[in-house]
This record gives sequence, C-alpha cells and structure tokens, in this order.
Amino acid sequence: MARINLEHIRHAYGEKPKSEADYALKEVHHEWNDGGAYALLGPSGCGKTTLLNIISGLLQPSEGRILFDGRDVTELSTQQRNIAQVFQFPVIYDTMTVYDNLAFPLRNRHVPEAEVDRRVRETIDMIGLSGWADRKARRLTADQKQKISLGRGLVRNDVNAILFDEPLTVIDPHMKWVLRSQLKKLHRQFGFTMVYVTHDQTEALTFADKVVVMYDGQIVQIGTPAELFERPSHTFVGYFIGSPGMNLLPARIDGSTVSLGTDTITLDYQPKVAAGARTELGIRPEFVRLGREGMHVHVRKVEDIGRQKIVRAEFAGKSIAIVVPEDGEIPAEPRITFDPSAINIYADSWRVGREA
Repeated sequence: MARINLEHIRHAYGEKPKSEADYALKEVHHEWNDGGAYALLGPSGCGKTTLLNIISGLLQPSEGRILFDGRDVTELSTQQRNIAQVFQFPVIYDTMTVYDNLAFPLRNRHVPEAEVDRRVRETIDMIGLSGWADRKARRLTADQKQKISLGRGLVRNDVNAILFDEPLTVIDPHMKWVLRSQLKKLHRQFGFTMVYVTHDQTEALTFADKVVVMYDGQIVQIGTPAELFERPSHTFVGYFIGSPGMNLLPARIDGSTVSLGTDTITLDYQPKVAAGARTELGIRPEFVRLGREGMHVHVRKVEDIGRQKIVRAEFAGKSIAIVVPEDGEIPAEPRITFDPSAINIYADSWRVGREA
C-alpha cells in the first residue's frame, strides 16, 4: 500500500487558465496515510472525480505533484502507479465467465494458478456470486456485473491503492449495505489504501475512517464522521452532513455575546472575527432544545419520522429545524435553548473559535 501526497495540485480543463474560477480543482495540498480508508464526498461537479483521476493517473494535473511513498508518480501511467480502479458503471469482459474476469488481472501478472484460484474463490464469495462462477458475464444483470468490477479491484493484494468512483450506483440498497460492510472488513484485514468517491453521505460515513468533503473544487474539511458532525469547518459541511443539516443563523458577534435578532446568547469564549466578516451561528437540530423556557419560536409544521419528530419553525426571522423525541412535548407557546457545547461560529463561511 502507499502513502499518497498531493502537493499543490490544481487542474483546469481549458488551456491557459486566467483566474481561480477557471480551475475545476483548486489547490489541494494534503497527505493521505498508508492504509487509510478515505471517502471523497460532495455534490456533483465539486471536483471529486477529477481528483480521483489525477491520483490514478488517468488525468495529468495542470499544476503540482503526486507522490506515492515519497516517489514522484505525476508523469506515470495508472499501470506504472500500480492502481486498481473501480468505475461507476461495469467495466468487464462480457465473453468471459465470472471466474475468468476475476482471474484475468492475476494471470496477467503471472500469479501462480493455485494462488489465482484461492484469491478468485475468496473474492467471488465476498461479492456474493459463488453460484455464478461459470456463467458468462454478458448473461448477468447490471448489478451483478458491477459486483464483478468490484471483485476485479479487490482480487489483487499488491496494489498501491484501490480507487472507487461511485461504484454502488447500480447496486440495490440492501446489497449496497452488504458490500460496504465487506469493503470495511477487507480494509481492516489487509490494510489497503482505499479512496471512495460518492455524493451519498451515508456511504461516505459508513465506509471511511476519514471523509474528505469537497465543495466548489476544493477540500473544505478532512475528518472523522464525528468531527464532521460536531465541528464542521465550513458552513457547507454543516449543511451537507446530517439530515436535516445544520441550522445557520445570521449573527452579530460582540466579544462573547452573540445576537440573533432581538435575542442574545453568551458564549464561554470570544470568537476572533475580522472586521466586516459575514458571521453566522451554526447549531445542529439535534442540539436545539424545545420547551417552555428560552427564546421564542413560531412552529410551522411537525414531521413525524418514527423514532423522532422534526419540528420546522421560524426563529429570528429565519427557518430553523429542531429534532425532538417521538414522545417529546411541543408546548403551546414554544421556546428554544441551544446546547452551549454544540454552538459553532462562522465568519465568511469558515469556523472560528477555540478549535477552529
């Protein structure tokens, strides 16, 4: 496996970019640990696949270098980098059997046949196609073909990294959960360096040790699922992670006092905010307490989603979501308080405070 260093990577699809807006991928400068499981998470068009293809060698960056274990591989091909990549849609040999599709990358590297058979059998069991080993791939369904693509990425144990570009798009929901669990198990067992592109936060948070959140061509935060939930570095992370996402409320900051409309909250620290910055308070719906004390809110509607309710309300002239237990009371004259430890302050979309 490999430690991956991305040194001042930038990429523009057009020639001679003239401004920052011309770059599909803005500057990325990070080190990803050997044997780490990473997810690239973000909306369509944010630069996830561009970055993945730069790591794999399918795309040459406009600027910067890629290093594997300290070795500059920027000019090397995917094969020379020893990368396995699984794409969004199946890439397989229709005329081969399932078994031979999985055996092909091993035989191509002259792995002894006994070892080929052992690894192929293990992989076929893992992807749930043990009863289909002798079937021609062209006779299989789209999700079965994608399982073969996954298997081909996983059957080798000598790769520097395995890259997944939204590989579960055509897989049914239950099988998605099964395959994600198996990928996690494989990672723990063999320590592959894995990078997994997705726009689905559930996939990212359940697969990765560290999630790389991308927005508008840049990385806005790398963190554990807990860090992304509790301390979003950027307002986009707060909005994108969680369901519902973080409440973001325009705020005025004066020392440790936060003004929200006509209400005020006192923090136990003083956020350092530059003069003229656009400031906001971020609070997860799970950390807003609904009761008879605190700041007045106007409840618009209540969504009962089983184990809990989502209360949609208006506070300080803005919409706010509140999560309450299934049997939680909604007073006739509701008020809210915020868990002080869960308050985040943002200046021009970036988190400020003691741990920012």
